[in-house]
Amino acid sequence: MSVLVGLLLLLGAILLVPCTVLLVQVLAALPALRRGNAAQGVQLSISPSPEVCVLMPAHNEAAGIAEIVRALLSQLGAHKRLLVVADNCTDATAEIARRAVDDSPFVEVIERHNPELRGKGFALDHGVRHLEVHPPAVVLILDADCTLKPGSIDTLAMLCMTTGRPVQALDLMQAPVGGSIKTRLAEFAWLVKNQVRAMGYFQLGLPCQLMGTGMAFTWLHISKAQLNTGQIVEDMQLGIDLARSGTPPLFCPQALVTSVFPSAADGLQTQRTRWEHGHLGIIVTQVPRLFWQALTRANGALFAMALDLCVPPLALLTMLMVGSFAAGVLLAVGGVSVWPALLSGLATCMLILAVMLAWWRFGRSVISLKQLCHVPFYVAAKLPLYFYFLVKRQSAWVRSKRDGEL
Repeated sequence: MSVLVGLLLLLGAILLVPCTVLLVQVLAALPALRRGNAAQGVQLSISPSPEVCVLMPAHNEAAGIAEIVRALLSQLGAHKRLLVVADNCTDATAEIARRAVDDSPFVEVIERHNPELRGKGFALDHGVRHLEVHPPAVVLILDADCTLKPGSIDTLAMLCMTTGRPVQALDLMQAPVGGSIKTRLAEFAWLVKNQVRAMGYFQLGLPCQLMGTGMAFTWLHISKAQLNTGQIVEDMQLGIDLARSGTPPLFCPQALVTSVFPSAADGLQTQRTRWEHGHLGIIVTQVPRLFWQALTRANGALFAMALDLCVPPLALLTMLMVGSFAAGVLLAVGGVSVWPALLSGLATCMLILAVMLAWWRFGRSVISLKQLCHVPFYVAAKLPLYFYFLVKRQSAWVRSKRDGEL
């Protein structure tokens, strides 16, 4: 029994770390952000505006690419251009994109065909190599299913040039009209991860993770980045690599990029599997090394990023906490030891407090309290996803099916 008690105490102590990080981030995010500051007191004084290229990787996006690029046209100009990389497309993505912009001098559409090397990272690398002929000062990566708030290009580019660091816009995904409770819960979990937690670190003067879209880089950084790796969470890996090199990403909540969750169950499942298997893989393979490097280099920003990365998806964290607490209660009732229950109970209370505060301050417009009470069913539905991480982890990039596709 002493071995079991020791294991449960160790598990409780390990789980206490992400619960503490999450609660600190939520508490730090509660104060309203003061408008007008681009980031942590940085003054934006770049004049004239830097030359920017919006780099948009697109794979079989014929259904929606026209609307996306047309929405960007009004934000382009002499110093702001768009490069669409139609990557391994089997539909008319490239042709539709060209027609949609009506031969605009600020938009270029190129195609890449290499069925052996598939994935967003390869498309980005192809685009960056294409830009070497006439490199911009800043490259802004935007996914082909995302809408960028007007003014965000200038905000991100100027902040990127002023600080010399990669900059991440606020990236929000929304449930489709009439979306299920499950999709609403997914939207809330996304909001906690990308807005609340990032805002908390922002308020504390700490870096954020890269989120895959709405990311701005100086040419120096993006041209040297290792993009063609086939990594399924290439954004997260890129943020880690840049932090290791001394330029951790900076959050910019004034810039906003939005997209919509797939309404089709298979599209949503593919998307969540890629994100969560990729994140868990990063936790397993990268976080211990990051902690060691942060300590040996006395690098606070790298240590903060390692702490942020060790917070698993909310559903998994909830699942682990429930299991740990239940086992601790059984030992306490059996008269073996109360300490595992007390430790896991403390962590569970921190998790519940963090989630409720995040909902109260940021999430009430997304999901009602009644809908939030469906969390146990949401967590249970994701059990197969985490089981397959153990027995059949997704390691190859798979595009999520868009609404309306067969």
